[in-house]
Amino acid sequence: MPTAGDTWKILVINPGSTSTKVTLFENEKRLFEESIFHDAPELLKFDHVNKQIPFRYQVIVDVLHEHGVDPKEIDVFVGRGGSAYPQPGGVTRIDELLYEHTVKAVGGSEHPAKLGVMLAWEFAQEYGRSAYTLNPTNTDEYCDEARLTGIKGVYRVSHSHVLNQKAVAEHHAAGMGKRYEDCNFIVCHIDGGITISAHDHGLMIDGNMGADAEGPFTPTRMGSAPLPAIIDYIQEKGCTYEDVRLMCSRAGGFVSYFGTADSDVIHRMKDEGDPKATLVWNSMIYQICKVVGEMSVVLKGKVDGILLTGGLMRFRDIIDGIKDRCEWIAPVSVYPGEMEQEALAYPVLKALRGQGKVLTYSGRPVWEGFEGMDL
Repeated sequence: MPTAGDTWKILVINPGSTSTKVTLFENEKRLFEESIFHDAPELLKFDHVNKQIPFRYQVIVDVLHEHGVDPKEIDVFVGRGGSAYPQPGGVTRIDELLYEHTVKAVGGSEHPAKLGVMLAWEFAQEYGRSAYTLNPTNTDEYCDEARLTGIKGVYRVSHSHVLNQKAVAEHHAAGMGKRYEDCNFIVCHIDGGITISAHDHGLMIDGNMGADAEGPFTPTRMGSAPLPAIIDYIQEKGCTYEDVRLMCSRAGGFVSYFGTADSDVIHRMKDEGDPKATLVWNSMIYQICKVVGEMSVVLKGKVDGILLTGGLMRFRDIIDGIKDRCEWIAPVSVYPGEMEQEALAYPVLKALRGQGKVLTYSGRPVWEGFEGMDL
């Protein structure tokens, strides 16, 4: 194992709802990056997200072999995270407790990001290395007002693309000559999943729970829907609990309408004049804009920028649609793709050099209810 000042080979593993992204860094240098697309029908063969581990593990092994890399050469494995108990942001060592809690999804979300922790742990155990994660999907910085739902004992929690959103916000603030902690942003991660959040002086204080049927529908998720109508649908179709969970995270949105999560296919249909594809596509943009408006109210109208990021930023009509409805709130800036790979690798490298703190997973949620109040 290298020591401070040496060269570190860091493999970043970033599973998403429709892809597995793998990047190998040698210190700050990116040696290669691959993003393998998985269409929804392929992943729906697995009746639980945990069962995707052997499939995604082999995908990563195949990528490494294609680039002539033996996994034994890798010093550190870093995985995107989620599903364990919500924790503060920062670099966290993956230990057995964090792994077990991620497997069990004790934090309440079965987002595919959890596979990053699980895969990094599996590789680290196989090759006798260390594994890390940071800023998982349920990093919790919510304000108290964002937590209540109107039903006693049922709370809203943070489930978002925290890693990429914070990386983009920090990058944009630096470009303004400011610190992230000195700005207010609305950040929209728009891809297979869509999350839109309010960032108030360095804290993500509210946002839609993207994998929990909240916010716009997406290529894979159902988004918000009237609860009585959903109850009627469940009864009419004879849906199981598992069916409903799938609609929330992997079988809703485009998958429900078209049987595929491939946005290129749907967009091509729209461009060719298909009325169904046109309405569905434009409705997704419309619903994104509604949540941007919600987050502008959370920030009391004091918004330094609306930042758009994620894989669907390759479609100009999404950008133009958001600008048309939302640019009166604040300037709209676009960061195509995402910055998650660097955001995972560089803080870990800094910690390995002794220049940053490494957290230990506490095994308890950072927020455990309103003390002294019967809520």
